Amino acid sequence: MSEYRGKEIIIRYDEHTCTHSGNCVKNLPAVFDVNRKPWVNPNDATVEAIKKTIALCPSGALSYEEIQRQ
Repeated sequence: MSEYRGKEIIIRYDEHTCTHSGNCVKNLPAVFDVNRKPWVNPNDATVEAIKKTIALCPSGALSYEEIQRQ
């Protein structure tokens, strides 16, 4: 599992579970861009937009954890 840590959210990606539906790339290309390295940038959208896009992942390959502010 890969982990992409942003300022407010951590996005996790399980490549073995992914079915490559492309929902993440189609719905939030600012964060999910397969032509960029790393292909996930959790700082390029709001936490709410990221959570909504991850909820569209049919395989469950994407998950997240919000970073608690202190």
